[in-house]
Amino acid sequence: MEGNSKQEKGKKSRKLTFNIIIGISLFLIIGVCVYGFSVYRSVANTLNSTHEPLNHEVSKNRDLKINFSEQDSISILLLGVDERESDRGRSDSLILLTVNPKDQSSKMVSIPRDTRTEIAGQGKEDKINHAYSFGGVETTIETVEDFLDVPIDFYIELNMESFKDIVNALGGVKVNNAHDFTYDGKRFPEGQLQINGTDALKYSRMRSEDPRGDLGRQDRQRLIIQAVINKGANIKSLANYNDFLDVIAENVRTNLTFNDMKDIQSNYKAARQNIQQVQINGEGTEINGVYYYVVSQSVRTELSSMLKQHLNVN
Repeated sequence: MEGNSKQEKGKKSRKLTFNIIIGISLFLIIGVCVYGFSVYRSVANTLNSTHEPLNHEVSKNRDLKINFSEQDSISILLLGVDERESDRGRSDSLILLTVNPKDQSSKMVSIPRDTRTEIAGQGKEDKINHAYSFGGVETTIETVEDFLDVPIDFYIELNMESFKDIVNALGGVKVNNAHDFTYDGKRFPEGQLQINGTDALKYSRMRSEDPRGDLGRQDRQRLIIQAVINKGANIKSLANYNDFLDVIAENVRTNLTFNDMKDIQSNYKAARQNIQQVQINGEGTEINGVYYYVVSQSVRTELSSMLKQHLNVN
């Protein structure tokens, strides 16, 4: 991870990889509990406004369309996008979520943004987060499918600029912090912490003081994800849910329809109680002066086999 730290020097102006922002959408698809007509209507209007279908309905790695009522296992690619004025931007956060409702489990695979792989349709290898700049969500999905050799059924894309507003709209979140540290003038002592949007941003950014470097930072980001899922799992607990929904409407895009989300809520909700965090093992290296995170073929094969078994696909 030392090589990675060196490559990050001089990049302070860049947006950080906010894996935590992804958790905002998870409660909508596997934990939301709407009540009363006015809240139901607000949620429906919000989620209808976020719908952006893909050019294909079924992944090339699947034979049939997902049947929610039969509790087919599903996969969702979660993207935290760093949008820029001059170009399309990059997906600086990539998490593959697989959900198996029959064994009531989910797996959350964080894909390091510097992972070196072939970019779909480009005929060359590059950092996996660059796929978004070449062809948006479609190219990113195809690239991740090729990298892991698994189907991606759905996607949820979030604008990373909305991070602080989302966490604040939830009234902050609680995390159990394993490592005492100070970052950007804020101390995070060991133990359970209640943190707002600004503090959650700082909590997720630090890596130089973490003995595990970027891997430790990813762990803290995933802690925030689960905290957000738990906090948002019941929308009636949110005093200012309208503010929360406004942020979602402005910053989330997905190929899931509102009816899809209702079906998932009905048939998949128990799977959020057992979320396994999955780390992709690799090594940092420089190639032609550029830092990459290189994942061996054996690691990819092992990971692919595990995910295929979880998704019940060949």
